[in-house]
Amino acid sequence: MQNAQISTIIKTLCKFKGITISTLLSDCNLTKSFIYDLEKRATSPSCDKISRIADYFNCSVDYLLGRTDNPEVNK
Repeated sequence: MQNAQISTIIKTLCKFKGITISTLLSDCNLTKSFIYDLEKRATSPSCDKISRIADYFNCSVDYLLGRTDNPEVNK
């Protein structure tokens, strides 16, 4: 998993949905440094954090991880 790719996908989703990164982080109960940590500190996000973001955007975890181009959740 490429952290820079994950942060890029998250930023793109925020832009597409018209929300700020700060709003996303607050709504998902994530620290303000979450995106910075992904990009600069190369820390791997926990499954819980990725799941919260996927639920927030109603997209699949695989989409956030860059494993598919299809954001749809398999139901």
